[in-house]
Amino acid sequence: MPKPRKSGEILRKRYRIQRIIGHGGMGSIYLADDQRLEGRLCALKEVEHDQTMPADSLKQSREQFLREATVLARLDHPNLPKVSDFFSIGARDYLVMDFVPGKDLRTLMVEARHRGEFLPEEEVLGWAEQLADALSYLHGQDPPILHRDIKPGNLKITPSGLLKLVDFGLVKILSSEEVTITILQGRGTALYTPLEQYGGDIGHTDVRSDIYAFGATFYHLLTNEPPLEVRELFLNPEDLEPPRQLNPGISPRTEQAILWAMNLHPDDRPQNIDTFRDALLGGREPLSRSRRTRPIPSLLDLAVSTSIDSFLLWISVGLVLLSLILTLIL
Repeated sequence: MPKPRKSGEILRKRYRIQRIIGHGGMGSIYLADDQRLEGRLCALKEVEHDQTMPADSLKQSREQFLREATVLARLDHPNLPKVSDFFSIGARDYLVMDFVPGKDLRTLMVEARHRGEFLPEEEVLGWAEQLADALSYLHGQDPPILHRDIKPGNLKITPSGLLKLVDFGLVKILSSEEVTITILQGRGTALYTPLEQYGGDIGHTDVRSDIYAFGATFYHLLTNEPPLEVRELFLNPEDLEPPRQLNPGISPRTEQAILWAMNLHPDDRPQNIDTFRDALLGGREPLSRSRRTRPIPSLLDLAVSTSIDSFLLWISVGLVLLSLILTLIL
């Protein structure tokens, strides 16, 4: 692992490093001040390429980083951190993203478990809806973009309640020739990684790989228990406990959708994120849809309304009196 940058160091005469906020196999992630835009915090993701690689391979690796960074910089979605810059210093490449404040879902799940509780299903499904929106946007790019490392620790909730899918370390662009291009070589986090992703760049991954990780992530969030690693699941599929056995408060619909997403073979999973969203959320009203409010009535509206109410009231009184008269006569 490369030696990390020091606190106070200024990169590219603009980004002043505060501290390390994450680690990766090929570098660190730093919290930095953007000295050009006062008050703006950003996250710097560092990539140091293996200098022992052949010169041609090293050149290709750095060119791939630049292509990936260029694509990521064009993305614009509320559930994704904005990539604002990328640059190189010596053997290290850097990706500059918005810093996302707040706790990640792994932290929230651990806190709930320590309290002897489960995260409320309704709240978790609200997060799932936002993640589905982000993945629909990524998978809908031309060519599609895969995240390949969806997990509770890569999902953060801002103080306003907005979910952000962070850490594009294993992002993959699906080219027409299905050639894998990655910023960082890797296979994701074992608990949430589908079987086909263990082939590295040789394995065939597509949008269904993100769907598996989505299902495994929300299995963990709803049950407080990690899913079986996929290699163990392949050998002993009966060892996977259905979510409702661990948390009886989960609805059957949620359980069925999660287990569908976690099928070992990609052909047995939902074939796209919209299909999975419909299975998991159904007719749930989107969070982005604003509630309809009643318009403030005008004076004319009030007058008409009052007149109609008065008219109906007199009709009711008349009918009651008529009924009493008929009763007395008969």
